[in-house]
Amino acid sequence: MEVIQSLQNSKVKEWVRLHNKKDRDQKKQFLIEGEHLLEEALRAGCVETIITDEDCPETGVPVIRVTEGIMKKISGNVSAVHVIGVCRMREPELRNNSRLLILDGLQDPGNVGTLIRTAVSFGFDGVYLSPDSCDLYNEKTIRSTQGALFYIPVIRTGLSDLVTRLQKEGVTVIASALDASVNMEDIAPCEKMAFVVGHEGRGVSKEIQRKADQRLRIEMDGFESLNAAVAGGIMMYRYRKSSK
Repeated sequence: MEVIQSLQNSKVKEWVRLHNKKDRDQKKQFLIEGEHLLEEALRAGCVETIITDEDCPETGVPVIRVTEGIMKKISGNVSAVHVIGVCRMREPELRNNSRLLILDGLQDPGNVGTLIRTAVSFGFDGVYLSPDSCDLYNEKTIRSTQGALFYIPVIRTGLSDLVTRLQKEGVTVIASALDASVNMEDIAPCEKMAFVVGHEGRGVSKEIQRKADQRLRIEMDGFESLNAAVAGGIMMYRYRKSSK
């Protein structure tokens, strides 16, 4: 087992730089922290190196032992973390399009992570992120997914061309909206559906609303709108694959 004790070690500096999106994208690597996320990443087969300041069971992945000070330097977590995984980014592969989630300009990592986790829970086939949505590999996004990002393809792409392509493939695209929209209960499930959840403040862009097959609103009393992750979760539950 390799042991590193210096904060000036070149590997430590490389790991710290993975907190920057530019460096993550360049190296096609990202960090995960904590035992639960490590277990999920190991199961998915995308861990390249395990960094720890404690004893670590054999996993078949190279382990590097470091000091507590180095762990604090590498970790983006406020509380103490004793295991960090260096993971490689994988090219997402969408194999089915019967249920899709499209995120239009979402900025909050917690919302994005929660929506990805919910998409996995309700049997969705994939998640699309607009170019201006927050980074999938942001540490807060990863933490919010609770490991779900390893079990569903997440693809970043322009939404205008995406919506057109999906419609040509027979996918009904439904955008969440307050104006000129139909109550959720009045939209029946169909074979192929994609649901667009919009920016936390402005909602789904006007262009995507115009291009969508239908606009959906969730009936509610009191407030006019819901948190983006809550709204997306309600829609995904309503139209999950098992829904009749």
